[in-house]
Amino acid sequence: MATRARVRSPELVGGGGWINTGGRDLKLADLRGKIVVLDFWTFCCINCLHVLDELRELEEKHRDTLVIVGVHSPKFVHEADHRAVVDAVERYQVAHPVLDDPELVTWKQYAVRAWPTLVVIDPEGYVVAQHAGEGHAHAIERLVAELEEEHAAKGTLRRGDGPYVAPEPVATDLRFPGKAVLLPSGNLLVSDSTRHQLVELAPDGETVVRRIGGEDEFNEPQGLALLPGGRVAVADTVNHRIRAYDPVSGAVETLAGTGKQWWQGSPTEGPALTVDLSSPWDLAWWDGLLWIAMAGTHQLWTYDPEAGTVRRAAGTTNEGLVDGPADEAWFAQPSGLAVAADGERLWIADSETSALRWIGRDGSVHTAVGTGLFDFGHRDGDAAQALFQHPLGVTALPDGSVAVCDTYNHALRRYDPATGQVTTLATELREPSGAVLADGDIVVVESAAHRLTRLRLPEEAVRVAAVAHRTQRAATAVAGGPVVLDVIFEAPNGQKLDTRYGPSTRLLVSATPPELLRSGAGTGTELSRRLEIDPEVGEGVLHVSAMAASCDDDPANEYPACHVHQQDWGVPVRVTADGEARLPLILAGLA
Repeated sequence: MATRARVRSPELVGGGGWINTGGRDLKLADLRGKIVVLDFWTFCCINCLHVLDELRELEEKHRDTLVIVGVHSPKFVHEADHRAVVDAVERYQVAHPVLDDPELVTWKQYAVRAWPTLVVIDPEGYVVAQHAGEGHAHAIERLVAELEEEHAAKGTLRRGDGPYVAPEPVATDLRFPGKAVLLPSGNLLVSDSTRHQLVELAPDGETVVRRIGGEDEFNEPQGLALLPGGRVAVADTVNHRIRAYDPVSGAVETLAGTGKQWWQGSPTEGPALTVDLSSPWDLAWWDGLLWIAMAGTHQLWTYDPEAGTVRRAAGTTNEGLVDGPADEAWFAQPSGLAVAADGERLWIADSETSALRWIGRDGSVHTAVGTGLFDFGHRDGDAAQALFQHPLGVTALPDGSVAVCDTYNHALRRYDPATGQVTTLATELREPSGAVLADGDIVVVESAAHRLTRLRLPEEAVRVAAVAHRTQRAATAVAGGPVVLDVIFEAPNGQKLDTRYGPSTRLLVSATPPELLRSGAGTGTELSRRLEIDPEVGEGVLHVSAMAASCDDDPANEYPACHVHQQDWGVPVRVTADGEARLPLILAGLA
């Protein structure tokens, strides 16, 4: 058995209290004898949702020895609302205890720097591993098996049920619906995401006409778009597929995707049924193509029904807000799409940058409202200073303006490109995630209220008190001048870096503003890099993207199993005289 570094684990503390424990407050002492995996997540984060899915099989296989504890660590102000966290735990079917930590107390105690981060604690209460990002389930599975063997032999492993207590189910016609589309019949089709169904409603938006599918057919479906001929394209989000539903025959067909999640290095174009996708969130039919908001890779893709192919249309996989040519632009979880009334542009709700953006026919990407990953709020007025908070939906209005489902502000907002003004149309909507025009009204999907709400488009804006926020993550103090960036990666036991086809690691670094870095930006294969920070800039965000591929270390196996580990960090930094000259970021291992 390999010798591991061990660090005593800090206590679990969170001002919001515990969820999924039957009202009981947990302490680490209550978990002694169990292997514990802390999952630091926030419900806006698509990578966190991927990790929740990655952990489900591990959780089931080792349920008598392993306890997964979600530590909810908010990015947005809305995510610090305890009710919203409770909703998210149900929405994403989290079947383990969750600590609500709105002030990031436990996040800071464990020195976490990124969502998602996984921390493994052994049965004696020591931290033995930390992993940031996606793709670590296989490594944790191997470590859990080793810890089971080691602590069973020592007599320090306790088997039996964990502290999870399932909540009581609630009966509603819809449960956390995602998007809606108006059918030619006048009925409304809704993606009933948490129940893994589509639901057809009568024009009143309440009467259920029929239900389509279930877990065997869909997995948390989201976006819907009418296709020529009357079928409806469905973003089958957690299945990583695009489906087509025929409202006449009831038939469901797969248009694109393999069912596997896309990873760095996978093809970005080709026959649609052979190319992996990653959490498609919304869809729109524009210029003979089906456009896909690929939230999982921070990109836009297209599906061509004539050729039967998919391809990347915009975005680099880097998360952030960068305009320009489609192949150079950066997005951050694009989650809503709508074709402008004149057909000249495609509107995009770019949720993690709290931005409204658009792409034109020339392939260039533009930002109408929004400034970046860390600034958000509820502020109307001139678009240059207006703020949203994690919008998930966008709807083109007949006058050329656009309605934005400003999800975490519980509001419906409007942007008018003719005047450059942002206004508020309605408030007190519970996490609106999509909207559709019907008979001159706008029908809003109130996701956290489990219903559709029909509104008359008001002639006058609602007046709201303007607020602005920045993420409450503390900036890291760094020195001006040379700073060494170290991404720490240790291959899991029994594996090694895969160098058969060249370098197995990749590191990409950039900054907002770009002037923050005098040198060190760009892409390379080493996981350590010397940066030169400009002290005159003072503060900004370092964007770091790292990837490492490891394979089973067995010379006798001609085709070893290989795994990709990847993570993107947005690290707010502040230049100080006594700042650190080394910035360590853990991909896998201990600092």
